[in-house]
Amino acid sequence: MMLNRLALLSSSPRRLTYALLLTGLVINLSACDDSKPVLDSPATVIPENTGWSHYRNDLSGSGFSPAQQITPANVHRLKPAWVFNTGAVQKLGDAIANTAFEATPILLPAQAGGHLAVCTPYNDIIALDPKTGEQRWYFDANTNRQGSRPGKCRGVSYWQSTDSNTDNNNTDKNTDNHKVCSQRIFTATHDRRLLAIDTHTGELCKNFGDAGVVTLYGDDEGFVPGDLSSSSAPLVANDTIIVGSGVVDFKRAKTPLGTVLAFDAETGEPRWRFQAVAHENSAAEVKASWPANASEVSGSANAWAPLSADVDNDLVFVPTGAPSPDFYGGLRAGDNLNANSVIALRISTGEVAWRYQFVHHDLWDYDTPAMPLLTEITQAGKSIPALIQVTKQGFVFVLNRLTGEPIYAVNEVPVSQAVVAGEKPSATQPVPTVMPTLMDTDIDESDAWGLTPWDEGHCRREIKNLYSDGLFTPLQLDQFTALMPGSLGGANWGGAVLWKDKNLMVLNVNTAMFAARLVANAEYAGEQNDVSAVQGKAKTEHVPKSGQTMRINMSGTPYTIENKALMSPLGIPCIKPPWGKLMAIDTQTGDVRWESPLGSVHEMGPVTLPFHVNWGTPNLGGAIITEGGLVFVGATMDRQFRAFDALTGEQLWTHDLPADGVASPMTYSIDGKQYVVISAGGHHMYNRPMSDSLVAFALEE
Repeated sequence: MMLNRLALLSSSPRRLTYALLLTGLVINLSACDDSKPVLDSPATVIPENTGWSHYRNDLSGSGFSPAQQITPANVHRLKPAWVFNTGAVQKLGDAIANTAFEATPILLPAQAGGHLAVCTPYNDIIALDPKTGEQRWYFDANTNRQGSRPGKCRGVSYWQSTDSNTDNNNTDKNTDNHKVCSQRIFTATHDRRLLAIDTHTGELCKNFGDAGVVTLYGDDEGFVPGDLSSSSAPLVANDTIIVGSGVVDFKRAKTPLGTVLAFDAETGEPRWRFQAVAHENSAAEVKASWPANASEVSGSANAWAPLSADVDNDLVFVPTGAPSPDFYGGLRAGDNLNANSVIALRISTGEVAWRYQFVHHDLWDYDTPAMPLLTEITQAGKSIPALIQVTKQGFVFVLNRLTGEPIYAVNEVPVSQAVVAGEKPSATQPVPTVMPTLMDTDIDESDAWGLTPWDEGHCRREIKNLYSDGLFTPLQLDQFTALMPGSLGGANWGGAVLWKDKNLMVLNVNTAMFAARLVANAEYAGEQNDVSAVQGKAKTEHVPKSGQTMRINMSGTPYTIENKALMSPLGIPCIKPPWGKLMAIDTQTGDVRWESPLGSVHEMGPVTLPFHVNWGTPNLGGAIITEGGLVFVGATMDRQFRAFDALTGEQLWTHDLPADGVASPMTYSIDGKQYVVISAGGHHMYNRPMSDSLVAFALEE
């Protein structure tokens, strides 16, 4: 009788969850396991050694590995091989809540020690044995943790001198300083320093910069700890280190400038710098798109996301964010070229080769959030070098990476002009063709959803009261405006990964709705640019914490921003699921090959359910894809690490992590075994449990 009742309930996910909320019914997890064991293939592949030498394994951002020991046929045998705790929880105590462990390790080559190198949120570097997870050395970065901006380090970078001794492990390191640091790890720290660490000793390289340290800001830039920081791994190409920055760009109008810096990888000497915000030496078209005093009334337009590079063509591709402040542009009239763009710079000189803007005069915090993906597109039998950029607003742009011209046409589409006093929005916004939009951006009250008629009715009223004139609707005064997607995206920093031989691009997408409005800034008349009047009142995250309305006084403007996720009284999103998804797109045709919900909501509601409900969750982090035919991804708010069939989208395997895996995983093969590794740190923005665990998986013997 009980089995029949469960079968009846499970035919309707809403009825099932509603019944569970009312009755507290407990079901054995093993009976509802959503992973699907399948039979082993006839023989297990003994892999050749494969590494993971860059943040996304290569400078093209592919996130692809040739490793193929783990397959759809045997992934059900994947078990934890080792777990390493970085010690950040113990070291930071309660302050761990203001960090994000989002690191993707890299595997150093044998001549550099063969370590697995990972960073903590405040840039301590740890070298591990890749087979056992045992610590080999620990470098303490002594990072200044002042400011309220969360500490984040998403990765480190590796460089080897062209004249280094490949048998460096046998070198007398005490007598030859150059040989000691011929293999280096670079990290850009939370307090804006560039550090070079010897891969063998874990000590600073004394022949780089000032005894191993380069300061990434000048005294004249008004540096404030926590307002200007670094999170992405530096890019190292052609013996040049290129570093972007993270800027708090929503608390006030005038902010630090989002300058991209380049240094000699051997000496640390400056090579060039590029400023996105218009200045006296900017191109004429750039200056025309900003006010004459741009750097006095705005700032940011920074490159916080990972960079990619085409070394053969001497190009580095820089994704840039919004100008400040994010949600009001009355002081920065014009399209604000270079912001919300991808900019191709010469690695050797910093000269602009081309630029392409994805959002004109941004009013929605639609940063270019992800590493540009480099590949080739075939048209009329000709291979074209391409750059694919996924965006927060849910678009996929495909450009010629040598010229910046769209390979697939882009239309300039008229958008809403309903604005607050002082605002001058762009009349049009670029909308690409061929490639699909990542989610439905046109939401009305008919899309309201809930577990019960009560919370669905609440959501319907909330959506009905929102102002909406389609995507790119400017924020209104005192009335909440629908943001679909919100500033979380769409796509975010996890970006897309590519199986080039299959023309297959896979990415994780947020589909939760946000709402925001402007309210009069009562302090504006007397405050002007006095940051101290509001310093400390504003949160420093772009996204409100779960269940809260983020309120930030945009200092120097007439307005304060209020931003919230549109949630039901039960704490779940107000529109129908999935609220996060994984999707695969054919890069040649734009066809969506498959979509799968990403994440279970069993821990998101007022009670924790004893089984998975795969309706998707908000997600941060990225995926990887392997020659073995699998996509691995964490990113979700359910402590799960998942494997999907790359060709069909079927979820094949899932495993509990110590906390949410808000990071991009990586994989490598060594001594006949393939490992898959992910950082499990927790979603700090959503009040999820925090951790400092690095977890490695391999096939059980």
